[in-house]
Amino acid sequence: MKKTIALTSLFLLSAALHAPLHAQTADFIQTLLQTPVVTHAQAARFVLEAAGKVSGSYGKTSEQDVLRWAIEKKYLPQVDAQDAISLERLSLLIMRAFDLKGGPMYTLFNSAHYSYREMVYKDLIQGRSDPSMKVSGYTMLLIVNRLLYRVENNPWGMSEPSGAPAAQPVMSEAREVKREEDKALVQEITAQIEAMDIADTDVRITNEGVTISVSNIQFQANSTGLPEKEKQTVAEIARILKSVPGRKILVAGHTALAGNQRDRLRISRERAQAVADYLVLLGARKANEIVVRGYGSDRPIADNKTEKGMALNRRVEITLLENE
Repeated sequence: MKKTIALTSLFLLSAALHAPLHAQTADFIQTLLQTPVVTHAQAARFVLEAAGKVSGSYGKTSEQDVLRWAIEKKYLPQVDAQDAISLERLSLLIMRAFDLKGGPMYTLFNSAHYSYREMVYKDLIQGRSDPSMKVSGYTMLLIVNRLLYRVENNPWGMSEPSGAPAAQPVMSEAREVKREEDKALVQEITAQIEAMDIADTDVRITNEGVTISVSNIQFQANSTGLPEKEKQTVAEIARILKSVPGRKILVAGHTALAGNQRDRLRISRERAQAVADYLVLLGARKANEIVVRGYGSDRPIADNKTEKGMALNRRVEITLLENE
């Protein structure tokens, strides 16, 4: 796994061009860090290199050649080399290039849409992002970086890149049991969401616990009060929370990139507090069982340059925290 570690280290220390990588590869990574929109050819070149599917001798193998090979291997559908790659299509490329296992829907349909959902579920893509959004070089490197570290421990049943030695399981039995419990909880909550027909909602395992993302809890710009039309959604989430007693919850507020940082942090926390107060009123949790945080615009899930992206970024996420 030395190549994997070198790639990851180079990303984390982007200036460290002395890392044991081919010079062209190092230059390419530095270029990606400054690339606002990645093409299919650039994505294929980097992902397949990271997965150990192709060599780093790019003087001999061009981006277009790597992309053609990726298409032949069905890592990607027939695409134009210079077209910008979307987040869901990047997910498909990563899932197939790294031979990652997926759930029943991904196994059945093996499509870009379900690849994206698997990546979100595995917390490789964090937050509820727009699957059609274009991907920057930084974002692609961040996602692959998470995956490379995850492969080291293999907690998700991921296959190793070609030629790499099998990773030794390092998770303790307690952690494994807890992970299975959280997976079961995700399935249970998802079933309740579907039964109540709550729109634009998904559930995933995060580092903090099990997070319910409801993108239709929206706030108008500069507003901190909970709109009347959103209270029904919060009431439905409250019913779900009541079915999972005994765990504290984190209510986190997020804003779009507007105004100054101090105001964004204040508004995001006040929005989260508005949801938390209503959950207490509905009896979902006691006040001392809720942690409230405001992240401002520090954790965007969509492009702040579009109205749709800004609306998605103005959100509140509710997380069932791990028991102490």
